[in-house]
Amino acid sequence: MTAVEEDSLVIRRFFGTGGLSVILPFHCVGKDLTWQNLNVLASWAQSIGLACEWIPVDDGSTDDTAEAIASFAATHPACHPIFLPENQGKGAAILTGLQYVTKTWTLLLDGDLDLDPAMLPAFCLTAETTQAKIIVGSKRHACAEVKYPLHRRFFSTLYHGFTQCLLPLGIHDTQSGMKLFHTHELRILAEKVLVKRFAFDLEFLAAARESHIPIAEAPVRVLTFGNKWGCLSWKVFWRTLLDTLAIAYRARILHYYASLTPLPPLPDPSHGPLFSIIVACPGDSPVLRKLIDALKAQTYRNFEVLFLPDRLLVRPETNYRFRILATGSVRPAKKRNLGAAAAVGDILVFIDDDAYPRPDWLAQAARRFTNVESTPTIDALGGPGLTPPEDPPNAQLSGLIFASPLVSGNFRYRYFIQGALRRVEDFPSCNLFVRKAAFNAIHGFREDFWPGEDTLLCADLQQQGYTLWYDPRVVVYHHRRPIFGPHLRQVGRYALHRGYFARCIGFNSRRLSYSLPSLFVIGVLAGPVAALWAPFLFVPYIFICGLYLLTTLTDAILEAPAWRWIIPLWMGIIGTHFWYGVRFIQGFCSLKMPCRVRPFDHR
Repeated sequence: MTAVEEDSLVIRRFFGTGGLSVILPFHCVGKDLTWQNLNVLASWAQSIGLACEWIPVDDGSTDDTAEAIASFAATHPACHPIFLPENQGKGAAILTGLQYVTKTWTLLLDGDLDLDPAMLPAFCLTAETTQAKIIVGSKRHACAEVKYPLHRRFFSTLYHGFTQCLLPLGIHDTQSGMKLFHTHELRILAEKVLVKRFAFDLEFLAAARESHIPIAEAPVRVLTFGNKWGCLSWKVFWRTLLDTLAIAYRARILHYYASLTPLPPLPDPSHGPLFSIIVACPGDSPVLRKLIDALKAQTYRNFEVLFLPDRLLVRPETNYRFRILATGSVRPAKKRNLGAAAAVGDILVFIDDDAYPRPDWLAQAARRFTNVESTPTIDALGGPGLTPPEDPPNAQLSGLIFASPLVSGNFRYRYFIQGALRRVEDFPSCNLFVRKAAFNAIHGFREDFWPGEDTLLCADLQQQGYTLWYDPRVVVYHHRRPIFGPHLRQVGRYALHRGYFARCIGFNSRRLSYSLPSLFVIGVLAGPVAALWAPFLFVPYIFICGLYLLTTLTDAILEAPAWRWIIPLWMGIIGTHFWYGVRFIQGFCSLKMPCRVRPFDHR
């Protein structure tokens, strides 16, 4: 029996009738190499009689990689390509591909094909002999065939030693680009991981160890590496270090992965809870059209959409899911209340007209509103509002400012994916789900405020005993105002109302974190006067100001995606602090808000 026949026998015996799905993340691999790699894989699978499901995922490539994937899929019926609109990281690409897996086993294989897929029979034999549910390809295995550049070997050894000190997993190669999972276990682990980019592989394996899922290692063969440095850079190194420390903290201190129970299963795409999506908008716009396209692409299908423009629009859709209710020129709160009154769904969903959701947005929310004993009762639910990658640089900077820990503090989870399901007390209406019964019980939004009506809604809900939760998987993309003028005007409106609510309403607005910028502004302005009266205060004053400038500059350096962004980001953080502080004081001292006596434009 030849080696090919032996491999074919092992493959057929192991996968049997359950089959294999192969997820292949690609990012800027290039048209020619992508086409070549996919055809090499298809030819190899055909030579050993392996009928598998191909799921190539283009992770927001900026070259012609997506074109090669589309061409391959057109000639291979078993190929289900996925094209992400922006680069989200290897982990996010794999998790997206997992949504389309239908086979019993899943192979994760890097699209650049550095590792030889012909080693798959060795993975199958390892799984048979060890009964492991996860088989990790290891370049340190005794039977591995590896020719790796010295610098890559050095950094790999350094990272391995570092992770073994923090997380002794007993695995010799956590970052290998070839892993075989039993799909059931893979789906369980996918619900636990939080890192989507740099240390994704490590978190998957840490979660598996904490969940007592058996893991084994199999040899790999490195096909080619050349002289490329891969994704090594100081920024990648720094982000990977931070992610690794965070994973170790969650595993060793919080025991996060061990304490998590599996999420309830996704409900049937057509028979779960009925969502009524309410979109308050002044009229038609390119961003509204993008929202419409994203709603059409939802994997969960049991929903309706109510558009509430000032005047009647041309119908955006011909089927039953889309309705248009012209409201006249009224505030967003009034529009949303009118939409809620006309809604037929059990769950009201509020999203801004300048935001758009991920394809699994409704599916992830549906599992939270499905009545399962192992899940808490959720009356209202919010999720992250990420900055769209297609926003221009000056708008991207606005998103980075909001996501800065020095700006949003404990509320950073509103602007990027962070943590797990948790109770919160305030959430913006750009991504907010509310049970209709709870919404009606508090008589909906208060219509005499904009902005801030969502803050009051959350306060009213909780004062009536309803619960508000945050789920990092319920994601939308929210377009940002460019810096500096539009960004600061938006920040000023938020601060003005927050200051007013802190004095008059209290509850979810009377928090020290909201008043810190105002205290800092008072300190900066009062410091020189105090130093004139008491000269010994001059040195502490200069020290505190210098420390503030150094801290904000450090944050800008760590958060900026490129060197040219550091100074504008630094200035944006400082400007946001000062303007928020000034407007918060103004709102706190105001007898009434401007929106009570004149309407705001809604843009």
